[in-house]
Amino acid sequence: MMALNHTDRFSAEYSELAAFAGAMAHPARIAIINLLQEKGAASCGEIVAMLPLAQATISQHLQVLVKVGLLQRQNKGPKTCYSINCDALRSFCHNFQCTLGTVEQENNTEQSK
Repeated sequence: MMALNHTDRFSAEYSELAAFAGAMAHPARIAIINLLQEKGAASCGEIVAMLPLAQATISQHLQVLVKVGLLQRQNKGPKTCYSINCDALRSFCHNFQCTLGTVEQENNTEQSK
């Protein structure tokens, strides 16, 4: 019997958070985000030169990050450059903190001072 996928039973917000978290659930993707945070933007070839992975592997990781909206793609001549979608990353971090209750706890702590 085939396993059932029950993700449709959860809110769109939870599904989106899960997609973002899943995209970040690989050390190579975290390294790519960190690299782009330092450089601002880079082509796949530039990223390959800085990470110990094959070009095809880097391309697959970039696709995952673009698909969930964490990275933006921009054509610059014959190259495609990637950069962090800061608004999406901030939104993900905020929503994740809210889901965990850490934002509310911080606000309550500040109010009680």
